[in-house]
This record gives sequence, structure tokens and C-alpha cells, in this order.
Amino acid sequence: MIEIKITTSVKIKANIFIMDNYTVLSEKDFSSQEIAFIKHNIRKKKKIISLSGFNTVKEIVFSEVKKESDNDKINKIRTLAADVYQQTKNKDVKKLIIKDLTKSGTLSLFFAEGLALAAYNFDKYFTKTDDKNVLTNIVLVSNKIETDDIKTLKNIIESVYFARNLVNEPVSFLTAKEFANQMKIKGQAAGLKVEVFGKKKIEALKMGGLLAVNKGSFDDPTFTIMEWKPENAINRQPFVFVGKGVVFDTGGLSLKPTSGSMDEMKSDMAGGAAVAGTMYAVAKEKLPVWVVGLVPATDNRPGNKAYAPQDIVTMHNGMTVEVLNTDAEGRMILADALSYAKTYNPEFVIDLATLTGSAYAAIGSNAIVGMTNDKTGNFKRLKKAGDIVYERIVEFPFWDEYADMLKSEIADIKNIGGKVAGAITAGKFLEKFTNYPYIHLDIAGPAYLTKSSGYNPVGGTGVGVRLLFKFLQIKISENEKK
Repeated sequence: MIEIKITTSVKIKANIFIMDNYTVLSEKDFSSQEIAFIKHNIRKKKKIISLSGFNTVKEIVFSEVKKESDNDKINKIRTLAADVYQQTKNKDVKKLIIKDLTKSGTLSLFFAEGLALAAYNFDKYFTKTDDKNVLTNIVLVSNKIETDDIKTLKNIIESVYFARNLVNEPVSFLTAKEFANQMKIKGQAAGLKVEVFGKKKIEALKMGGLLAVNKGSFDDPTFTIMEWKPENAINRQPFVFVGKGVVFDTGGLSLKPTSGSMDEMKSDMAGGAAVAGTMYAVAKEKLPVWVVGLVPATDNRPGNKAYAPQDIVTMHNGMTVEVLNTDAEGRMILADALSYAKTYNPEFVIDLATLTGSAYAAIGSNAIVGMTNDKTGNFKRLKKAGDIVYERIVEFPFWDEYADMLKSEIADIKNIGGKVAGAITAGKFLEKFTNYPYIHLDIAGPAYLTKSSGYNPVGGTGVGVRLLFKFLQIKISENEKK
């Protein structure tokens, strides 16, 4: 984990400078030759100016941010930080000291966020790790940033790293039991109440969807409950987050048919990882909210007594499902969790899942597909949070006509709707198991990358953690203004 600190010392020498015009250049920080070089490159509209040629490591970042509510430009600061990280990494720089020369004076916080997110590296399985990540310290020179802001940033980064690590683990290590174990260890260390249901308890609860998907596996399923309930919680009914926890997905008997289609399937539990990371961040920050996280987990394999197409499965809420595709397994285990969430009488429920290829095909990896029946304004708040942290949400329609595509001739409902609108019919399937305000987030696109993008690395991105945390901050802020 990278150390992030703040100092108000004017004597410390920075090696990263953020500026929005060259009038702020001072001979205290730069030689006359460097100043001339910087001015020349600013006129040429360069965003990153390297002064490494002057026998030192200095990177100048030129910002176009006029106000901190400009989310697009703020995100460019994070992205520029990722570019700077790559440059300084190649120069074996272990400490980056950031001085913000802009009028705002707080852009270095976003810059540090981009640096830390970009510097993540999953090196557990390398035999030699000497040069995999050289950045160990980030120091912000500022008298406009509070120490609490640094503490919050560190907790968020650690939580994103936790989620990324979970997603990047292979199923040879991260079975459903181990996934639950990791959530329990990390959660309890942060102060969460964590309970893990094993197979017998899951059978007693009649979670037919989770049990059906697990029938092909050699490993038992788990159902993990994480809870944060402080005495000063602003809500009397809990907010519930539900995450899909398919630790590996072969498609089951409906085996994934195309070349490379299983190459990223260790990431099919990224929704569960996002919930785990969010719950960890909430506890570390001691947010005044009552939040419950639910993660049903199993792998989906074609072995043993694997459930088959045309099977009829009785779910936790008693509904019967005609299974027409065993590769539509995520909705089966999520449905049981959403049904179980009713026991909490929640104020609202948000689920996150790498649920459909349709979502990815529609909008790619740059956004999350969202659907909702919530009329209390929470989806609007969630979209606002997504714009701020740049985990943006594209709303898909959630009309009841799409539910008609799920009608079965021999059961209450089918588990797939057909060849079109797959992301929406998957969401409508899940809605059948709710009786509360509900938001469905399909993170199939941004959850796992095969090519790095800005501050998101190859592999697990931890998408959803920063989104949900910012959403909760917005809820808390609104409550404080009442």
C-alpha cells in the first residue's frame, strides 16, 4: 500500500507541480532556464512537461480546471497523474512530492488519487517483484487540504486495492469459501460484523438458485453478510448492497462456446468484490450509515450433478424458475440474495454484477449499465456520484414490457428473455425478487480490463467501490443540510 501524507512546509522540494498558468512560476522552484522551457511548452499546449533533462526529476502538469464541479476536467487530472506515474516509474522514482500552484490549491488531492490508483500492482504470483512498483510515497504540499481528506483518500485507495486483489485472484485460490474468508478477515479487522452461511444454512434457507448453480462444483457455496450499524446512523432502515460472487464461470452445461470466452471469468465475482470493498471503506471511515452487504458465492461448472437447461428451480422466495441457459447463473444466485434482503426491511437495495455480455456490447468498458424502479431520488444521487468519481452510469429502460419476455409456459418465470435486450431482461428477472426500491448495476464492461486505461490497470479495476462510497457521502451530506 502506498503511503500518502500532507505537509505545509514551504521548504520541502517538490518534484510534481500542478499549475494553470505560467505566471505562478517562481525562481524558488525553477531556474530561469527551466522557466523559459516551461513557458515554451505551455504555449505549445502540452499538458505534461518533463524537466528531467536538467539533472533532476521534475514534472509540470498543466491544468484546465476552472471549478471543482467540472467532473470531466477533474478526471483529466487523475488521468494525467497516471501518465506521470508511468514516466516516473521508468525513472525509478520512489517518492513523489506534489505542489499545487493553482488558485484552487486542492487539485493535488485528485492528482494523488490518480497516482495511487495507477500505481496498483498485483504481484502476488511473481517470483521476482523488484521493479514491479517503485512508487512508495506520495506527499502533498498544501495548506488547503485537511488531514481528514488524506485519511479518507487512503481508506478509499486501500478499499479499491482490496477489491482489485479479490478480482485478480485465480479460482485455484479464491474458491467461494476463500472469498468468504477474505471478506471475513478484512471486514472484521475494520470493525464490520461478518457472518458466513455454509451449505447447510443455505439449504435450510431454501436458496434454490444458489444451490442449483453450485451443483456442478466440487466446492460448497457461501453466503456472506457484512453489516455496519453505528449508533449515529442517519437511516432507520438499512441500505443494502448485493454483489454477484461467481468466482469462476464456465457457463455450466451451457458451456461458453467462443474462443477466449472463459479467459476473464475469474472476474465474475467483481460485483461481490465491489460490495466487500465498499463495506470495508464504510467501516474504516466510520460513516454514520446503517449498511448491509450481501454476497452469494459459488463457481459455475458442468461437473457433478450440474443443473441443466429445462430444469425447474424453486427459489428462496418460493418462485419457480425454468432454466433455459445455465450460463445465466448470476441472476440465479442474486435472486436469492435479493429475496433474502427483504428480511432487513431495507430503505433501498443496490446490486452490482458482471451480469451480461449485452451490457458490455451496448456501451463497452467506459460506463456501467443501470436500471431502477426507485422513485425516491437515489438513482439520481447514484448517477451524480458516478459523474464525480468517473464511474459513470448509463440508464437503460426498465419498462414492464420487457418482463413479458420472461414468461414461461411451465414455471413462474424463465431465466432468460431471448436474443434481444438481454441486459434489461436480466434486470427485470431480478426485480421479480424485490419488494423495495431497487437499483440494478451491470458492471460487465468496466469491471475487468485486458488493456490498461488511465488509472485503471489490466485486470480488476475495483469499479463500484468509489461509486458507492461517494453515493453514501452524498446521502450523508444531504441529511446534514436538513
